[in-house]
Amino acid sequence: MDFILQPWAWYVGGPLIAICLLLYFYFGKNFGASTNFETLCTMAGAGKVSDYFKKDWKDRDFALMFVVGLIIGGFISVTYLIPNQEIDLNPTTVQELTDLGFKNVGNQYFPDEIFGEDIVFSLKGFLILILSGVLIGFGTRYAGGCTSGHAITGLSSLQLPSLLAVIGFFIGGIIATWFIIPLIF
Repeated sequence: MDFILQPWAWYVGGPLIAICLLLYFYFGKNFGASTNFETLCTMAGAGKVSDYFKKDWKDRDFALMFVVGLIIGGFISVTYLIPNQEIDLNPTTVQELTDLGFKNVGNQYFPDEIFGEDIVFSLKGFLILILSGVLIGFGTRYAGGCTSGHAITGLSSLQLPSLLAVIGFFIGGIIATWFIIPLIF
């Protein structure tokens, strides 16, 4: 049981992702999670408002199952595999996050200062999450896919737009980490 409770090395996770990707390619499917928002909007009847959503959502049912699997896997992981596992972070990172006001750094994946109930239901937390969701949704649609779709599928099939999108994701992450998060907190 210790093997399953420990983080897996890249040489285990990487080939597992590659096998999944090969199966997607073999069956003529694209890997990614962001198009599920489009599929959910289509299922909810958004095709009545916009021609963009006039699609057969049943063509994407495999992707919905992928997201359901992610949710179930995440629940199992958080509930049974890593409930009290300490996160091995660089001491400099721990100090910088502590200086910004984060507590329990290295003891939880989702900091209470961003995802805690009292923050989520505050005006500031609500606005941060709504704005983040809108920006991610817009960016995902504008880039033609999400980080997993571009970084895994797009790069493995040598698509230049995916390379540019991934570079943009990293630049955005650096800007958020060094400038936006310190301003907010």
